[in-house]
Amino acid sequence: MSATGAVRIGVYPGTFDPVTLGHMDIIRRGAKLVDRLVIGVTTNASKSPMFSSAERIAMMERETAGIAGVSVVGFDSLLMDFAAEQGASTILRGVRGVTDFEYEYQLTGMNRAINPLIETVFLMADVSLQPIASRLVKEIALYCGPIVRFVTPTIAAEVAARVAQIGRKGSV
Repeated sequence: MSATGAVRIGVYPGTFDPVTLGHMDIIRRGAKLVDRLVIGVTTNASKSPMFSSAERIAMMERETAGIAGVSVVGFDSLLMDFAAEQGASTILRGVRGVTDFEYEYQLTGMNRAINPLIETVFLMADVSLQPIASRLVKEIALYCGPIVRFVTPTIAAEVAARVAQIGRKGSV
C-alpha cells in the first residue's frame, strides 16, 4: 500500500499472442512494484493474432495463476480508459531495447496527454530474454523451428497445435 493507505494498482497491457518468457519476467518483477497488477489482454488492430482474445486471456490466467496479486482482464478500449476503470495509477511497460523505447516513449507522451494522473513505468527485460518477441515466436513456429527456449512448455504445445491447425506442422 502507498503511504496514504491506498492500494497501488498497475496495469500491464499487451496482446500476449502468445505469452512469452519475457512477458512472464516483466509480470513477476512488476507484481512486486504494486499491490495489484492487472494484466490487460487486448487486440492490436495492426497485428494478426494467432489466438483469439478468449484464448489469450485463458493462457495468461493459467500462466500467472501462481503469482500473488495478479489478475487478468480483457479489454477493447483506449489503454488510459481501461487503466482508469481498473483504478490504476501506473502503466507497466516492458522494454527490450532502443527500438522498443522509442515507440514506448511516444506512446507514453500520448497517454500522458490523455490522463496525466497515470504514470508509466518501464522495466527492462532480463538480458537473456531481450530478443524474445511474440511475433518472432510465431514466425519460428510457422517455419517448424523450436520455440521452447522462448515460451513455457504448455504455451509451446498450444502454439504447435495451432500451427498444425492452420496447415504447417513442425517441432515447436
